[in-house]
Amino acid sequence: MFINFEKRGQIGYITINRPEARNALNDAALEELVSVWREFRDDDTLSVAIITGVGDKAFCTGADLKELIPRIAAGELAINSPRLQAFLKGIEIYKPIIAAINGACLAGGTELIQGTDIRIAVGEATFGLPEPRWGLFPAAGSTVRLPRQIPYCRAMEVLLTGESFTAQEAHAMGLINRIVPRQDLMDVATTIAEKICRNSPRAVQAIKASVRACFDLPQEQAYILETFYGREIFGSEDAKEGPQAFLEKRAPHYRAGQFER
Repeated sequence: MFINFEKRGQIGYITINRPEARNALNDAALEELVSVWREFRDDDTLSVAIITGVGDKAFCTGADLKELIPRIAAGELAINSPRLQAFLKGIEIYKPIIAAINGACLAGGTELIQGTDIRIAVGEATFGLPEPRWGLFPAAGSTVRLPRQIPYCRAMEVLLTGESFTAQEAHAMGLINRIVPRQDLMDVATTIAEKICRNSPRAVQAIKASVRACFDLPQEQAYILETFYGREIFGSEDAKEGPQAFLEKRAPHYRAGQFER
């Protein structure tokens, strides 16, 4: 097994486990990660996922250059393969995903975190999209997602130079939320996940779905679509339970489940 998946309460912990390859993903690892994402998405008992890598060297260094890239170059694997869902491209997951970046986060690693919602990194982490230096293309979503997540000129510098950059630079450009000491990485990620878990699962998922759906729409159209998502939540049982719990000065008891888009 190259991908470990542990369920603790409402949190799913996903760990890339190929330390001998700096947590690069070969074909088998891609298939496992796709399967894990789908399991997380479909499990009503899980509200949040945290993804990290084994060891203190690498979070994920992308597709395995020895095993996977030659097959893609030879046409044996399509660059629009369903396996790219491993990098959170082409799969809709409305549950929040937190990246706990424990080391090198390069190529497909940097592409993967662009599909996550909250990103915590150690100070030693490095980032980058070196694909053009190898004559390759960052095909797991970076030419689409990165210019939407950080300023255009910074995104183009990352994409076109292929140079790596530090956690401090990643934080300054807004690619990651915060930098923490290595010993605190998983505790911080878990604390954030636990805060999310205290909220209504359906409300959280509807908020993420609305952000994703409205991001590129003209403002007036986005407002209309946002109203659709909001109406669905205000009509739910959770919208009754939350205010009632507030009035009774107790913790709300929300129902497990998923927001149905």
